[in-house]
Amino acid sequence: MNKMWAFLLFVLPLVLSQLLPSTGAVDRIAKEVPLMRKELPDVPGKEGLIETVVFSPGEVVPSHRHNADVFAYVLEGTILTQLKGGKPQIVHSGEVFYESPTDLHVASRNTSNTKPAKLLVFFVKKTGAVSTVPAVNTAH
Repeated sequence: MNKMWAFLLFVLPLVLSQLLPSTGAVDRIAKEVPLMRKELPDVPGKEGLIETVVFSPGEVVPSHRHNADVFAYVLEGTILTQLKGGKPQIVHSGEVFYESPTDLHVASRNTSNTKPAKLLVFFVKKTGAVSTVPAVNTAH
């Protein structure tokens, strides 16, 4: 009987987390949709990656960095972004921002609690490298 209870105590929270709506912005993960990946023939060992990133209303993204030069254009909504050592920056629809491969992205969130925010992001990175790394896995 103890094995059954242990199993239920382990599985029940997992099942409920999938069935119940999220109550906090921190629970959500930005949805990344790759649109194109292309090796750059004039820059051996590098590739370009274009994707859209959708932030749910009020969504907060954990600290991270990118193994890439990142050019981001806000398609919809407004986000707050901040790099380690820098000031918070509010970026509205139609505006852009940049991150280097050495930047640590310490703050990133949708400023609206009612509307999603959507970015078009262009990465220039080493071919095959993972584009985003959680802050806990960085040396910074």
